[in-house]
Order: sequence, then structure tokens, then C-alpha cells
Amino acid sequence: MNITLRAGERLYLNGAVIRTDRKTTIELLNDATFLLETHVMQAADATTPLRQIYFVIQVMLMDPGSAKTTSQLARSLIDKSLGAFESEDIKARLHAVIELINRGRYFEAMKTLRGMYALEEAEMYPEGRAVASNAA
Repeated sequence: MNITLRAGERLYLNGAVIRTDRKTTIELLNDATFLLETHVMQAADATTPLRQIYFVIQVMLMDPGSAKTTSQLARSLIDKSLGAFESEDIKARLHAVIELINRGRYFEAMKTLRGMYALEEAEMYPEGRAVASNAA
């Protein structure tokens, strides 16, 4: 697998952070756990249940040594979300996320979660995110 990085971009590879000073291509010759900087969520952005789960799984990917403890937190958040969401589609996908975590497929679990953000927003804000108007 080839990964192309721009100058200054970071790559999280097997728990290590790599940053390049110029555009470069890295070829991975075996299985490795990696995360591109564009997929990294900051803690302040984990503002919804699915984003919180994503953030915890991201920590598991970036710090493999904490994966056992962190996976328990992820499972707890997923269990709470399963009880909170009404959408059967969201619930089914959360069960798929559990299976991916159990198999150590953290990146795929994160990708599944990213694909669920619109469903989450639709359930949380069924009328859409209306901006309150202060008509005077």
C-alpha cells in the first residue's frame, strides 16, 4: 500500500507519529495500523454520541497499548447509544462497529461511524438544524 503525504502532514503508524518535511510517498510492505491526519478528530469535536465513539476508537488506533481499556469505554458508549437511538439502521451499524472492534479493525469501524453522522443528525434534529431567528 502506498501512502502519499504532503509537506508537514502527519501519519500515525502503529502508535508512532510520523511527519514529513516535504511531499513523500511511503510504501507499507506488510500489515500496519495507520491513521492519516485528515481522519484525526480533536477531543473538542467529539460532540455527539457517534463522534464520541469515533474519538475513543481513534485513541485505540493511535495508542495500541491502551486498546484493551479503551475498547471497554467504546463498548460502554456503544451500549448507551444503542439504547438512545431509535433508528434501526443506526443500531445495525453500531452492531457492525462492535464486530469490527472485536476483530481489531479500528479504521473500518471509524469509517463506518463517519458514514453514520448524517443519520445521527437526522435523528437528533428531525426538523433540521434551524437557526433561531430573532425577528424584531
